[in-house]
Amino acid sequence: MDLVIMAAGMGSRFGGLKQVEPIDEYNNFIIDYSIFDAIKAGFDRVVFIIKEENYQLFKSTVGARIENHIKVDYVFQGGLDALKTRTKPWGTGHAILCCKDVVKENFAIINADDFYGRDAFVKAASYARGLDKNSTDFAIVGYKVKNTLSENGAAKRGICYTKNGYLEDILESSIERVGGQIIAKPLNEDRMFNVDENQEVSMNMFCFTPRLFKFLEEGLEKFLEQNKNDLTKCEYLLPDVVQKLIKQKLITVKVLDTSAVWYGVTYKEDKPAVVKSIKKLVDNGDYKKGLWNKR
Repeated sequence: MDLVIMAAGMGSRFGGLKQVEPIDEYNNFIIDYSIFDAIKAGFDRVVFIIKEENYQLFKSTVGARIENHIKVDYVFQGGLDALKTRTKPWGTGHAILCCKDVVKENFAIINADDFYGRDAFVKAASYARGLDKNSTDFAIVGYKVKNTLSENGAAKRGICYTKNGYLEDILESSIERVGGQIIAKPLNEDRMFNVDENQEVSMNMFCFTPRLFKFLEEGLEKFLEQNKNDLTKCEYLLPDVVQKLIKQKLITVKVLDTSAVWYGVTYKEDKPAVVKSIKKLVDNGDYKKGLWNKR
């Protein structure tokens, strides 16, 4: 099974390439902990989606540390003529499509700068392992919103609406805790509403089969046509694609519940808390000191 890691985006709010920001005394990144958990869960290859100009940086840091523990491949997010005049990546849907010639097995996807927790990887691996490669029965890992919030501002989360354990809709929203309440503001409208702390949200951790690539390819063609008059800012986003496919009854998406707690550096001010939380997990024996040390 493959773990596809989306790492082409530059962390604008954080102010730099936050995917390679050390979060422990051994200079490991959040990606290192995700890969460590993925190996424990049974994944046997990592595919990084990166910008070509960041290749040497990734290969000399994360790649050098993990290549003796798991197979590693790199995919560059590119391939469209329109990209030549645009520096910002085209979104997560396009990023995953860039893997179509490399990924031939069932796979899970994650963001490079989010700490997902081992339980999430175990749930994802168990589900993906049992799928036929031609299946359109996909899955998403659902987190309790209370376990995904930054203390330093709003964070983008996809509110998951489900029925009988399956995803019906994702509402991309800006979510933050204000006083004793959790407030969500949908990205495409002005209304705000309260969210229960146990509401399930998406952290962009999905399980797919290779059947996804055909859907993405067809969808991208339509997307480019619809946005042909202004291709400077539009994004081809994976959650939007998944939502449309669900509505068209072309796929099903099972929601895999997890009790895992998210850690991440959405804002610079988040880093001390992440470092402290990771150290506590290491001190408790959940992770090896140094992760990739032989001892």
